[in-house]
Amino acid sequence: MNPFYFHAVNVILHCLVTLVLMYTCDKTVFKNRGLAFVTALLFAVHPIHTEAVAGIVGRADVLACLLFLLAFLSYNRSLGKGCVGECFPPTASPFFLLLSLLLGTCAMLVKETGVTVFGVCLVYDLFSLSHKQDKSSNGVIHQRSPQQPGSPQPSSPPAHPHRENGKQQRFPHKGTWGGCHPPLPPEPKSSGLPATPRAVWSLMRYLTASSNRNFLLTMRPFFKRAVLVISYVIVILYFRLWIMGGSMPLFSEQDNPASFSPYILTRFLTYSYLLAFNVWLLLAPVTLCYDWQVGSIPLVETIWDMRNLATILLAVVMALLSLHCLAAFKRLEHKEVLVGMLFLVFPFIPASNLFFRVGFVVAERVLYMPSMGYCILVVHGLNKLCTWLNRCGATTLIVSTVLLLLLFSWKTVKQNEIWLSRESLFR
Repeated sequence: MNPFYFHAVNVILHCLVTLVLMYTCDKTVFKNRGLAFVTALLFAVHPIHTEAVAGIVGRADVLACLLFLLAFLSYNRSLGKGCVGECFPPTASPFFLLLSLLLGTCAMLVKETGVTVFGVCLVYDLFSLSHKQDKSSNGVIHQRSPQQPGSPQPSSPPAHPHRENGKQQRFPHKGTWGGCHPPLPPEPKSSGLPATPRAVWSLMRYLTASSNRNFLLTMRPFFKRAVLVISYVIVILYFRLWIMGGSMPLFSEQDNPASFSPYILTRFLTYSYLLAFNVWLLLAPVTLCYDWQVGSIPLVETIWDMRNLATILLAVVMALLSLHCLAAFKRLEHKEVLVGMLFLVFPFIPASNLFFRVGFVVAERVLYMPSMGYCILVVHGLNKLCTWLNRCGATTLIVSTVLLLLLFSWKTVKQNEIWLSRESLFR
């Protein structure tokens, strides 16, 4: 009954998650390995992870996060690298696809939130390859747009059309349509609309154009993967419910007071505010607690409650980030925002009270997986700020980031002292 070995295993698992997160960011998110390292460093020292790592019951969250990342990497490894016309590359390795299903199942059996990795994989597959589809259908036109009407076209494509920050993109641009599907009819000259409406309009025309009847044919690989994954998820969810006896767990009003409120408005406002509260814990982990139950967070019972401003601010920020992803729909750029949003939102959905009642008001351990998306978004934002600032401003930003990491480390150490005994924890 010595708890040392339980804690040692938890710390080792946390180190493994940190390393795998850095590898994931290096391979699928950032173009700079240094940014992947800073992301892993921020994840390693974040105080919100204290409960998941110091509490033995948090083993489920840490292990599920490790399996989550391995399943995502396996799914990404299973995708081929098709040519320009192949909007959705075929499944290059069925072994890695099946391995991702197995790892995702293990993640779900460890912790229910692990099943969200399948949604992350499919959305990542669809969005990143939809970028590819749009580039293949309009890439030549975009390359010619700087040319004056009637001017001769260059004999060779522009140098490094898909190269950013000195690193080659995943899909090489061949500059020709040979060996791929027939090109689309020429588009009219751009009307200067914003990126998002233009991308949506271009996609609608692509879907409805009579000359592109092979659209379903080009999407067949993705459809096959989507049907396989969705069917498999339905089966394992049924199996999970069967393990639970066909019913959801029962909780008391003490566990989750908002879910027992007779007023729909109170439940909606409180649930929405709790989303903002969880994001605030990630942004500023000043006040942490192992038990946010009963009356620790009063219910939001009226629209005039000032806490609704936090909910509105969160909604605006999330909407802007979503629009940012859509604005980059026609470019193989800003994958950092897409992956950050997926890692932040999807793992938190089971704990959001949206689909079923949960047995807590706020639980810091369930933020272990969503914090990966938070770290990716923060590091991406710091990198953008650093490129916009001058030398003095960039130096100040770097020093501030180092100071933030030191403060997070100090807070983590102090928070671990609280978990030394039951007495200190209850105090």
